[in-house]
Amino acid sequence: MSGETYLNNQFIVAMPGLADPIFYHTVAFVCQHTKEGALGIVINRSADMKLGEIFKQMEIKVTSPTAAETPIYAGGPVQQDRGFVVHTACGEWDMTLRVSDGISLTTSRDVIEAIAAGEGPQQYLVALGYAGWGEGQLEREILSNSWLNTPFAKSILFETPLSQRWNAAASQIGIDINQLTTQAGHG
Repeated sequence: MSGETYLNNQFIVAMPGLADPIFYHTVAFVCQHTKEGALGIVINRSADMKLGEIFKQMEIKVTSPTAAETPIYAGGPVQQDRGFVVHTACGEWDMTLRVSDGISLTTSRDVIEAIAAGEGPQQYLVALGYAGWGEGQLEREILSNSWLNTPFAKSILFETPLSQRWNAAASQIGIDINQLTTQAGHG
């Protein structure tokens, strides 16, 4: 693939036929895609925990009461014990990958401490784990109709309710993803 066809800063939407329970009906935000492979964060799977639990585990003092109530996402099957923060670009953090001019991915403790103090990024999503693809794997999965790539939309990432993100990401390119299912009686 040439550099122009990499899917950095895009969503990939699981097609209805993708039966793998880890990725069934998911949307992943592609943070890094190169010749060597891809890294994405699933943005519509709850980890059934709040950020307050992470603060407690990391022994971080919390002065922002709203931060503790932030939901945590299950970002993917790789390194599920590690936190990944997708956020609006601001500040200087120890371990940050700039995804685009406005969005970054940070994995260092300092961003979590800043969020706890109410001094972090304005908008953020915290996930445990990530989805990873080896060299050429994501390209093959797209060609086999497992994934649909769609443009990034900040509103879907940070504002759309979790249960609506799958449909919202696909509808950006005029696709009603529910019409693509082959399940009998669906409708």
